[in-house]
Amino acid sequence: MKNKIVVLGAGLVGSTIAIDLSKNHSVTSVDQNIESFKKFDKYPSIKTVQADLSVSETIKSIVADFDLVIGAVPGFMGYQTMKAVIEAGKNMVDISFMPEDFMSLNGLAQKHKVIVVADCGVAPGMGNIILGHHNKQMNVKKYECLVGGLPVIREWPYEYKAVFSPIDVIEEYIRPARYIQNYEMITKEALSDPELVHFDEVGTLESWNSDGLRSLLQTMKNIPDMIEKTLRFPGCIEYLRVLRESGFFSYDEIEVNGTKIRPIDVTAKLLFPKWKLKDGEEDFTLMRIIVEGIENGNPKKYTYNLLDRFDRENNIISMARTTGYTCTAVANLLLDGGFKTSGVSAPENVGEDEGNLSYIFKYLQEREVNYIVT
Repeated sequence: MKNKIVVLGAGLVGSTIAIDLSKNHSVTSVDQNIESFKKFDKYPSIKTVQADLSVSETIKSIVADFDLVIGAVPGFMGYQTMKAVIEAGKNMVDISFMPEDFMSLNGLAQKHKVIVVADCGVAPGMGNIILGHHNKQMNVKKYECLVGGLPVIREWPYEYKAVFSPIDVIEEYIRPARYIQNYEMITKEALSDPELVHFDEVGTLESWNSDGLRSLLQTMKNIPDMIEKTLRFPGCIEYLRVLRESGFFSYDEIEVNGTKIRPIDVTAKLLFPKWKLKDGEEDFTLMRIIVEGIENGNPKKYTYNLLDRFDRENNIISMARTTGYTCTAVANLLLDGGFKTSGVSAPENVGEDEGNLSYIFKYLQEREVNYIVT
């Protein structure tokens, strides 16, 4: 008998998740925008429900009859969505990347005896799973993650395309970046410490501090050095700093002709058409993870390289593949009984259990998302 799964959110990543899961499960997709359901025209087995997911009682009613819930809503909706699903007593895998601390819902999840895995995308997500695995196998001394999703064609002025909510993307440019250096938490402004990094496959990119460690700041306090940096084409930092320092990313309301508006809302509205991937435009995802430490008494360094490209055959963008398929891998892992920890867990907790990283890698390889390990 097929498992019944409901996917909350039918954006670029949410729809990819629904399509992938529909191969082996009974899937329902929920979104307020019925235009999003056009992606399912070739997948008649996927049921659709139009609903306002900002209403907690609506969410509870929708998820009541399902075996598993996937959260793929924008970040600003993520926390309340997760809370509603937990109160409904349903297991969940979530990729909303909410700004709030999702572990604050752990007690509620344990009370309702549900399993929730948060931040289950590519980064955060896959990097955490890899680090969780190695943290059980060795004395980790250093973790570094460089990651970026970029368009194949560099188009002026931004040379960037967004696959998530524009406001969620802008958050990367304004949220202070935290990393660990010699066991101490260092906080710097986003876009700080730029470096040029060369990759044989794509050339030179620009990296900068971003707040991507998230749960690792709490779960991996035994590791002296940890950092995540975002990758973009060279030159992007300067114009992003100009926009930020000029107030275009501000949440503080200003008055314009008697109307109060948040600058970030106007900026997102203006930037989205510039950032949106047009039909047929291709992207790629690049990630390099380095884990160093002592294993069996000897120095050891593991390097994971990912270069994933747009799926031309199925017209699926790379960031949706790398994010969505990590989520669906963990969803299947839960349904197969490979992770049974009650409460809210970070993805690194999934990686700690023996065999889970191999399970996820095998699942990704079947979808041609390949991490090269040295």
